[in-house]
Amino acid sequence: MSRGAALVTGGAGYIGSHVALELLDAGFDAVLFDNLSNSTRAAAAGVRAAARRDAPLIEGDVRDGAALDAAFSARAIDAVFHFAAAKAIGESALRPLDYYANNLEGTLRLVERMRAWGVKTLIYSSSAAVYGEPDAVPLTEASPLAPVSPYGRTKLAAEWMLRDLQQAEADWRISILRYFNPIGAHASGLLGDAPPGVPNNLVPFIGQVAVGRLPRLRVFGDDYPTPDGTGVRDYVHVVDLAKGHVKALEGLASAPQLAIYNLGSGAGHSVLEVVRAFEAVSERRIPCEFAARRPGDVAALYADPSKANAELAWRAELDLARMCQDAWRHLVESPGAPPYAAARC
Repeated sequence: MSRGAALVTGGAGYIGSHVALELLDAGFDAVLFDNLSNSTRAAAAGVRAAARRDAPLIEGDVRDGAALDAAFSARAIDAVFHFAAAKAIGESALRPLDYYANNLEGTLRLVERMRAWGVKTLIYSSSAAVYGEPDAVPLTEASPLAPVSPYGRTKLAAEWMLRDLQQAEADWRISILRYFNPIGAHASGLLGDAPPGVPNNLVPFIGQVAVGRLPRLRVFGDDYPTPDGTGVRDYVHVVDLAKGHVKALEGLASAPQLAIYNLGSGAGHSVLEVVRAFEAVSERRIPCEFAARRPGDVAALYADPSKANAELAWRAELDLARMCQDAWRHLVESPGAPPYAAARC
């Protein structure tokens, strides 16, 4: 018997597809909604194949009320997981209006249609980018909020909108999840992070170097006050992250509320640690070149996930080696993966 049905916006994307799979495995039904601007139908097919259950994909944009109505009418929806957003920090500085339209207006239109359909349970995909450049780590949910990019500001603006909504209409159940750095892939190899073009994030970029599509990894900054001079970040396996979303949904069952959680491992790894871990599992050498620090980058950024540990009974369990192993498997074993030709270590 189904535990209820969830609409997953951005459900064919990297995180959305993994969350959809975890929902299906936990006994929920899932309807995927995606405009396929930064995702593929193959990811939706991967969800169905890995779960061995149906999860319909409805193509549409969250700013399109008619498309959302089609999704809500596909079946009785109990909760919404909202991942549909633009997410490249550098691009957001070049195209801020696009980011406000996608991320803030999109969230507004979605919430309006949820209210029209009587669906008032929402798990919102936020980001550690809302913290900006912190003075101290680890970051708690009470740490100062000072985003430095348009992307981070759109996420924080949406958070405030949802806070105001829940205060005005107290029957809403909203969980805001601030992620740190999700990496890895599903153990089946059917789902993973394979963005089109040159990746913006570290591990997909390393993977492209490992398979020989890119010549080397450019590392920004080797003079930080860290053990090896490179920036330290909190990496969390995308499957652990996805399980956190199921826990967040279950946590909303007790009463209407708005809750905020950091989802991270609570530990930091440097860029070079990630490179060495990926080299070990892939048996491929990752050439690196060092460049100057980028404006806005900080030496270390990692979470204090103790609130999620205590209130949701959630914690990150898969280590960095497993994250890299699963990312590599998806890259070379997923359907349609090309042969690789990079040099062995």
